Amino acid sequence: MNTDEREILQKIRDAVFSNPFDQERRAIGLAITGLSATHPVEQIRSQLLARVTETISSVTGRYTKENTSYSKEDEELLHFSILFQVFHDFCDAYDDHIDKQVLAGDTCCPVPFARDVLAILMGNNIPEQEAVRLFSLFFQMRRAFYFISGIAGKSQCVMELRRSLWNNIFTCDIRIYDKFLWNRMEDFSTMILGETGTGKGMAATAIGRSGYIPFDTRKGQFSESFARAFTTINLSQYPEQLIESELFGHKKGAFTGAIEAHEGIFSRCSPCGAIFLDEIGDVTIPVQIKLLQVLQERTFTPVGSRKIERFQGRVIAATNRSLEKIRRKGQFRDDFYYRLCSDVIHVPPLRQRLKEHEDELTEILHITVQRILGSQDQKIITKVKNFIKKNQPAHYPWPGNIRELEQCARRILLNDGYQWQSIEEAPDKDPFINNVENGKLTASQLLSHYCTRLYRQLGTYEAVARQTELDRRTVKKYIT
Repeated sequence: MNTDEREILQKIRDAVFSNPFDQERRAIGLAITGLSATHPVEQIRSQLLARVTETISSVTGRYTKENTSYSKEDEELLHFSILFQVFHDFCDAYDDHIDKQVLAGDTCCPVPFARDVLAILMGNNIPEQEAVRLFSLFFQMRRAFYFISGIAGKSQCVMELRRSLWNNIFTCDIRIYDKFLWNRMEDFSTMILGETGTGKGMAATAIGRSGYIPFDTRKGQFSESFARAFTTINLSQYPEQLIESELFGHKKGAFTGAIEAHEGIFSRCSPCGAIFLDEIGDVTIPVQIKLLQVLQERTFTPVGSRKIERFQGRVIAATNRSLEKIRRKGQFRDDFYYRLCSDVIHVPPLRQRLKEHEDELTEILHITVQRILGSQDQKIITKVKNFIKKNQPAHYPWPGNIRELEQCARRILLNDGYQWQSIEEAPDKDPFINNVENGKLTASQLLSHYCTRLYRQLGTYEAVARQTELDRRTVKKYIT
């Protein structure tokens, strides 16, 4: 292997180990191809793959002709370069399979190209069992890239978000992940923080749909649909009495109205799946304690049952509330926080994204308009963008973030207009606090709001009664 060949293959090895959303990874591709950052991504990818294929062919052909053996270092470089080549040769096939699986939902789709990939890997002296694992890992990597890339934007904060999401799935060193963690990520719980409407659910989906799923060679398909493996629940939608049932399930007759058994979200989650607990900052202390047990011991008990069940999936949680504030107020347990936050990912607000990059609005509108229309239309994108640029109030903070921008686009299409919120109307303050400060509540309303808030924090009527020094029956009367 000559110096130029070794240098190229060393760069490819570095690319294999790098985060594809890091600038370092892009720099490697440009260094090998000699292209500039202004060239289209597809052109860079095509020329990079051609250069790698040419180098591998040249090296292996020479060694075969001269009947010589590889040094340990050269063998390692060739191994990773071949993996890089095989992965990228089938990227389009993986993407096509992802699209089909999204449409199929829970039903696992056949993988017609699997036999070709496995044959190539085994043809390069990789044992069958390891080849199957690598094929599954390739699919996981392509899924992660597919869903993370769906978060549009050129701002620095969004690039950092994409980089963080990749690390959350594969760690900052994929060699460690490949050797130790590819089937052991259930202990790495994640907290996603961000304002309302920033896209926390999209970030959670990118993680939750990108777990490792084994390939079943006998059936010719993956053991589970990645669409089924990811389950979400918005905790703020359920009253206190039903949250435990939705999370852990219940036995028939466990409480009034439980006319049949119900399987909770933790029971439905597969070993290679993930659960997204949205609005985790709204749950009461008693529910936090039970969730803490699931995270620590990986077990739970359905309501009204004595049977202990095991949970093997991964937990992702999100909140738009300030964890620092609710922890300081005793509304969020410290032990629950530390067990939940193996990683903390911040989703930036829209105003920060627009401030950091002048083309951010265009990038987001491409995705937004496509979602609304079902296809791209540059004229409509330009129409919406121009209206916003012309009519948006100076320094508008976009309090509703991406969600507000989407509704803005819809109203422009419907009515050719949009009613911007005034700064005073932006939901910076809690409505309850505003009403107290403006003297808009009666004593009865004030007591009702206060008791209800305490009940959400403390979890029982007795605890609220002790805090307010009221009779338990009075507390119960005022809680809504």
